[in-house]
Amino acid sequence: MKFIKQLSIILAVIMTFALFNGSIYMLLTRRLGNNFSDTSQIKMIDVKNFLPHEENSELIRIESSLKITENLPVLDGAAALVPVYAAFIDAVYPEGSVTYEGGSFSDDNYYGENFAPDSKMQYKNTVRGYEALVDGTTDIFFSAAPSEEQKLYAEEKGVELVYIPIGLEAFVFFVNKNNPVDSLTAEQIRGIYGGKYKNWKEVGGADRIINPVTRIEGSGSQSAMNSFMGETEFALKSPFAIAGASIGFSFRYYMDGIVGNEDVKMLSVNGIYPDSENIQNGSYPIIAKFYAVYRKDNTNENIPILIDWILSDEEQTIIEESGYVRIQNTEK
Repeated sequence: MKFIKQLSIILAVIMTFALFNGSIYMLLTRRLGNNFSDTSQIKMIDVKNFLPHEENSELIRIESSLKITENLPVLDGAAALVPVYAAFIDAVYPEGSVTYEGGSFSDDNYYGENFAPDSKMQYKNTVRGYEALVDGTTDIFFSAAPSEEQKLYAEEKGVELVYIPIGLEAFVFFVNKNNPVDSLTAEQIRGIYGGKYKNWKEVGGADRIINPVTRIEGSGSQSAMNSFMGETEFALKSPFAIAGASIGFSFRYYMDGIVGNEDVKMLSVNGIYPDSENIQNGSYPIIAKFYAVYRKDNTNENIPILIDWILSDEEQTIIEESGYVRIQNTEK
């Protein structure tokens, strides 16, 4: 009897572990293996591919009528706009104006850490970049609209910023390419992030939990998302959402032109796909302007000269050929 009792205990322990492992497999492993969820892993831009005055740079290059040789404004910007403002430097600034600590750009650098202090190109991205602009170490910052916190930071410092629209971009939503959903309405998207819809089957998809991915607060994309949500509050995400199928957001060219992730697809919104034509004609419902931003009290005489050139037909060609949509002729 004692042997049978011990054997029963051993079998019970084995069954407990088997049931536990089986439940983990069903809940997580199996579901994650078939859930279209590799959507939120957005790669960082590799800045070394867009360096001015480098022979193998992927920048759009034109022969510019404007050349600035002294009092060069320091330019910085959001990740999505590195190919644009770096192309300005390449076209207008002299060689040697972009410098690096250690003498060369670091292959391991994804945040611009080794741009030298005297370099006329910097890359601090949106969160740090707005602070550098307000603090006076950057002359012109290129980005989408700022967050409320970034506006407040300028106000607290007593700094007035000037925002000049220089191009158009679509704010887009994306999912894994295997997700059967191709289009959502704006209200459905707000409902997903607001907690109304928690399963893809509720919006025409498969029976999968929705994992609504957000970005770092203060980033350009999160600020745009906050604006898109309006009065709809973000819901707390279910702890089981990690086992679901993701939806994320960003700007069109960052997803399509810079990241170039073939495993994701952009969604149509209200049945309209975010291509250049639908951005230009205004039919895509979530269009964002991006700006050249500078301090109103900045006395560098080359700032207005450079911005006038940016708004010219010549420079708008750089914006267009870089994958964005020109603002020229759309503001009349």
